[in-house]
Amino acid sequence: MKITDVKVFLVHDRERPTRNYTFVKIYTDEGVTGLGEAGVNGKELALAGLVETYRPILLGLDPARIEHIWQTLWRGQFFRGGHVHSAAVAAIDLALWDLRGKVLGVPVYDLLGGRTRDYVRCYCHVQRPSSPDGSRSGIEEMVAYAREQVSAGWEFVRFGVGEGGRMVEEGIYEQPAGLRWTVEAFGALRDALGPAIEICVDFHQRTTPAYAIQLASELAPMRPFFVEDPVRAENPGEFVHLRQQISVPIATGEQLASKWEWRELVERDLIDYCRVDLCICGGLTESRKIAGWCETHYIEQAPHNPLGPVSTAACLHFDLSTPLFAVQELTWRPDILADVVRTDMVLDGGKLFSGGSPGLGVELDEDAAGELAFQLPGLRVLRREDGSVSDW
Repeated sequence: MKITDVKVFLVHDRERPTRNYTFVKIYTDEGVTGLGEAGVNGKELALAGLVETYRPILLGLDPARIEHIWQTLWRGQFFRGGHVHSAAVAAIDLALWDLRGKVLGVPVYDLLGGRTRDYVRCYCHVQRPSSPDGSRSGIEEMVAYAREQVSAGWEFVRFGVGEGGRMVEEGIYEQPAGLRWTVEAFGALRDALGPAIEICVDFHQRTTPAYAIQLASELAPMRPFFVEDPVRAENPGEFVHLRQQISVPIATGEQLASKWEWRELVERDLIDYCRVDLCICGGLTESRKIAGWCETHYIEQAPHNPLGPVSTAACLHFDLSTPLFAVQELTWRPDILADVVRTDMVLDGGKLFSGGSPGLGVELDEDAAGELAFQLPGLRVLRREDGSVSDW
């Protein structure tokens, strides 16, 4: 079997105007195809260009040589690394795993050693639009929505630091106000949902170390499941300082592009949960190596997944086959792009099940994808009161 073509499909999300999806489809001379997805929202044109650059390299290769192809794309040229590079490799890699499963007639989780669990527990995002002045009504809306999700069977919920008030309406984020809003919001959720529901808080790299420590200390008595991305990802060594000051579990990693960027965090036991993104961090080939590495340090997986149905399917197969797994981020729902990508996944409350189809259990309708043409969203910038840039 040989690869005969590689195509990129940029699909606009009709429900979320700032969101596009990058799907990569691999074709073979025997008619079997594989489907992958790339991360890094906002850089879809760069991703498409890089996949097109790789296309001549891939043509004629045996798609069963997944590791060899990964190494070729990662190391075969002098300049390497970076998020766009690793995300393009990830999309191709996921498509190869999907294709391999279809050729052999087995789900991808069987290729990864088989299921270690029957389903994957997930967490949903519960923040709601807030009033312009950040008043209590925004928090009340979030709590009401969270109650609905818990009633539907979700056992984990998540919200982001300071995601109310002026941040929503004006794109302005100030750390003191964000800290106060977050503590109040967490308290309201804990009171409403009770002690059995797990609450994750995404700091989203918006806080400096000083504010991250203050906020984590304020939240600690209310027992967050984890605090995510307390500081920016560029300097993993800063987590040494945080580890000495923060008592609650720490999760991070959604922006890391390769196993080498995980080294210090894992080997120095600086995190409790691994937030690897399969569609950014080199696909299944790279992410399963990171998971095995984390296992030696008792670090559980909690993959990042704000993307579409192919990313969700890949995460599902990864989670089902990974021994140390905690919870899966899930923004996908069965009705999202249902006319573009058909899947065999079943969502029951906060539990995600695989239908056991060969490969990842996904199929792209190319005609339907072509009807949702890519739309350049423009650069979104979060800023401080004084006009300076804030981390998003």
